[in-house]
Amino acid sequence: MKNQVSIFENFKSLKIDMKKNGWIIEAFNFRYKNLDYIVLAKLYQKQEKRPKYALLKTEIIRANDANHNITLSVNSNGFMTDAKSLRDFFNIQYSENLGNILQQFNQHFSRFIPIQINPLKSQNLKDAMIISLSKSDSEDPNKIFCFTVRRNPNNTQRTPFNDNKSKLLRPNLFLKFKEEPSISFCYFKNKNDEKTDEEILLNFSLKNNNFF
Repeated sequence: MKNQVSIFENFKSLKIDMKKNGWIIEAFNFRYKNLDYIVLAKLYQKQEKRPKYALLKTEIIRANDANHNITLSVNSNGFMTDAKSLRDFFNIQYSENLGNILQQFNQHFSRFIPIQINPLKSQNLKDAMIISLSKSDSEDPNKIFCFTVRRNPNNTQRTPFNDNKSKLLRPNLFLKFKEEPSISFCYFKNKNDEKTDEEILLNFSLKNNNFF
């Protein structure tokens, strides 16, 4: 059994694997009291204020109610929050031995933490990641249909959110531009506006005299 100090040790390994493979977000399932949750583990970005000693931030979403969610920083010791916030969100009943109950809860949660990214995620996990990435990029979460790619002005780089969203939604197209960080992927809400990889590549080639 893991001791309390390293109860969330898996988050350290997960963070290393995320950075190694170019992911700023990962998702996994969690189940407690017969309720299913989606957990989004996210790297802190340069512009974000990161609490001291925080490894990652987690957004925990009830699977059947996306409005029931909470964002908590984590380190190897556990959740970086007060007991009341955990109790209220997960409906943990108060008792005289609350410390032991919360420790048991953390031990239960730790069993679900992966040590590396999972390339074969279910669609509901992918959907949650895409929604989060869109919001972080100040984009409408319903914009999921890629219609073009564009070279950014002044050679600015695509955001990490656009990068990861495109890895999820258009993996084959993404590979074509993986090594060109100044190219961003553009999305519309209407599926009728979506273009195939071949159409997007052809249009890009015609505009940039760059043939694949």
